[in-house]
Amino acid sequence: MNNIKSSFSIKDLENLTGIKAHTIRIWEKRYNLLEPERTDTNIRTYSLENLQKLLNVSYLNTNGYKISKIATFSKGDIISKVREIALQHHSEDHAVNSIKIAMLNFDSLLFYKVYTELAAQKTFRAIFYDVFLPLLSHIGILWQTSTITPAHEHFISTLIRQKILINIELVQQQHLNPSKKVFVLFLPDNEIHELGLMFIHYEIISKGYHSIFLGQSVPIDNLKELTTYYDDVTFISYFTVKPEKDQLLDYLKDFNHQIITLSSCEFWILGKMLKHIEQNKLPAGVSMFNSIENLVKAL
Repeated sequence: MNNIKSSFSIKDLENLTGIKAHTIRIWEKRYNLLEPERTDTNIRTYSLENLQKLLNVSYLNTNGYKISKIATFSKGDIISKVREIALQHHSEDHAVNSIKIAMLNFDSLLFYKVYTELAAQKTFRAIFYDVFLPLLSHIGILWQTSTITPAHEHFISTLIRQKILINIELVQQQHLNPSKKVFVLFLPDNEIHELGLMFIHYEIISKGYHSIFLGQSVPIDNLKELTTYYDDVTFISYFTVKPEKDQLLDYLKDFNHQIITLSSCEFWILGKMLKHIEQNKLPAGVSMFNSIENLVKAL
């Protein structure tokens, strides 16, 4: 456990569990659910065990148990009831909580255990939509609030990337005769968040289309040659942090000028940066999607 984050502020607990700090303090005072330590300046700090317990308490509370009842349970009772509910309902929330703990501990074995249990119940597609996407969305918030470090984000992202790659290889083996319809997937300059785009690559191959995945930080002028190889090309990109909001429209206009007008292709885009773009200002040939699921429906 050396160098692993094992001490949390009440704000950390709020960010990780979604339970307001005020509520945590009430549960702590009224029901003695947590046992924080105090710094020399009398500030509460919570252990990893406190965090795990709070995640489990929150899970039971969400599933119908009153806090007053949970407070009477032993540590073993709480864990047993959480497992019982998770098995009965195939609960995604429990899986997300377990993967958060794996991330905080840099515990790849726990991640693999949770994934194996999920894979026995769900398709990979369902795991991605029901577990990985909500987790990745929450991880972004945790990173922004300094609850976790970039190292935590990279650790769990690498494990998820491995699972996507394995499943891409499996579907590629089943679809060896690609169609004439070609999708080219890339990220713009200095954009490195590729997990969503990788999953779209998986979905495209699953539907029997020819998908070319170029990955991170690809300049527009590097894409021109693709249009000389194929007649029916749709480019897809995912804007998570790039281009900057004041450069988005210029980027799209540049793409339209360099690629679309010369080859009559399409450009599909998605990602959280698109909240800065008005639909009616999109250049010709550019289509905007508000989720992976909606883009996949358009395939």
